[in-house]
Amino acid sequence: MDVMGDKATLLDTGRFVQPSDRDETGEAEAVDEARTRLAAQAGDVEATSVLGAMLLRRGDLDGAEPLLRAATAEGDRAAANNLGVLLHQRGYTDEAAGWWRIAAVAGSAAAAHALGRYHRERGDEPAAEYWLRQSAEQGHALGAYALADLLEHRGDALAEQWMRSAAERGHREAAYRLARALDRQAPHEDEGGADNGVEPAAGSEAEQWYRQAAARGHQRAALHLGAILEKRGELKEAGRWYLTSAKDGEARAACALGFLLRDAGDTESAAVWWLRAAQDGDGNAANALGALHAERGETQTAERWYRAAMDAGDVNGAYNLGLLCAEQARTAQAEQWYRRAAYAGHREAANALAVLLLQGGDATGAEPWFSKAAEAGSVDAAFNLGILFAGRGEEAVALPWYERAAAAGHTEAALQVGIARLRDGDEREAERHLRCAAGGGSAEAAYRLASVLDARRPPAPAHELGEQVHEKTECEEWYERAASQGHRRAQVRVGMLAAARGDVVEAARWYREAAEAGSRNGAFNLGLLLAREGSEPEAAVWWARAADAGHGRAALRLALVYARRGELAEGQRWADRAVSLGPSEVSERAARLRDALRQELTA
Repeated sequence: MDVMGDKATLLDTGRFVQPSDRDETGEAEAVDEARTRLAAQAGDVEATSVLGAMLLRRGDLDGAEPLLRAATAEGDRAAANNLGVLLHQRGYTDEAAGWWRIAAVAGSAAAAHALGRYHRERGDEPAAEYWLRQSAEQGHALGAYALADLLEHRGDALAEQWMRSAAERGHREAAYRLARALDRQAPHEDEGGADNGVEPAAGSEAEQWYRQAAARGHQRAALHLGAILEKRGELKEAGRWYLTSAKDGEARAACALGFLLRDAGDTESAAVWWLRAAQDGDGNAANALGALHAERGETQTAERWYRAAMDAGDVNGAYNLGLLCAEQARTAQAEQWYRRAAYAGHREAANALAVLLLQGGDATGAEPWFSKAAEAGSVDAAFNLGILFAGRGEEAVALPWYERAAAAGHTEAALQVGIARLRDGDEREAERHLRCAAGGGSAEAAYRLASVLDARRPPAPAHELGEQVHEKTECEEWYERAASQGHRRAQVRVGMLAAARGDVVEAARWYREAAEAGSRNGAFNLGLLLAREGSEPEAAVWWARAADAGHGRAALRLALVYARRGELAEGQRWADRAVSLGPSEVSERAARLRDALRQELTA
């Protein structure tokens, strides 16, 4: 029959059936087995042994046993080892050990390994070590791994050597365990782990062995390799290894993959992997699902997943349930869940419980929970203990707790230590802590640091010729940082510095910003600036605001304004106000002005 088109094209369309690789392999194996069977029937001992091994691998124990016994009787050590394997599968372990011994004595590394395992299972460690060492020294990977496992169980330092030997021969579990051992030996940075629940490894050699084990299909090695790569910022490759591990059934990898996808903005895909991990019993994934639903306002679903996390043994589930109840003002239930997590050792739950008790007026009940959380390493709890003791007037007791929190990077605690050191006259220590707090974003610390530096500034030199060149000092930079964060006193001070160098526009801007935020000094200074610029009516508005807030000088200025205008009664009213507000020199001047206005009014 003539066929149009070439054969290659027809094969691509599927119109010609192509033999699969499996079919070809099966045919080759069938040919090999037939050839081996003929040789065995002709009395070839090696062929008899090989045929027995073929049948044993296939599971045909009845067919394999007579062949292996026949080859063993002719002195074939491989047959003796395989006969031991067959008998072990049938449950005749003692008889299997006898044949393994024969094969091992004849030099079979595989039989020596099997015999070593047999003795270890029976608790005879000296015999197990002897035979496993025989196997390992012949280069048998399984023997080296089993020997390493035995030595590691004893705490023998030589375990790593044999584990490395097995790993170098391609044993994937040995490669994984060697990587874990190297991790334990390597120094880790003292920092919080990622929220994906996987501890990243340290050391390039560990990574090498994780990679080797992962490439051979070890799911936990793939998980740890993904964590290393994620920490290093190689997120794409990390995701591939997490995916590989997750598909092999590693729940922690599915959870970690979920976090990776969430951080990439794909929350829907993240939820799919978290769900898979949570259904496999991963508490961290269940917590992540709970948080996701809580963010969406689906509180009932969130609560269900938090409970699932708790049931999986993750104490964060109880803590998160406490947070959820607290947000919904279910205080009694929040306390219940916080207590459950706190009793399980959750330090942040202990701190949250203490805060809840303190808010309820139970300071006595709060203190031990703050202490427990702080001793367990909670920075917030240490700071809160400082607040608790300071509130009782026990400043000396509060300071060590503030110092502990400050040493861990707590900004507000560093501010409190700085204030305490200033109070004690230790300006150097005060500056150090104020710098830490200011650098951490505390506007109050930036203002206080600027004040410390400002007090040290020498007076500005008088320039006889030319314009004064103003270079911004460090203290001005800190004032400006605090001012830009909304610190009213800093805003007033920045305005004063701007006015001192003649920048009226900049000064007015900062005074106005402070005044509008409620600073009476800012309002007063803005009034002074406006008055100098000839805008006395607007100045009076700001002085009135400052005087109403208790600024005596502003009240005196208003009294003078109204006196000049001839509004004597209004002037007298503001003079009375200035007398009551002070300070003393203002009160004295205001009293004289008031008396003069009274005389004018009664004349």
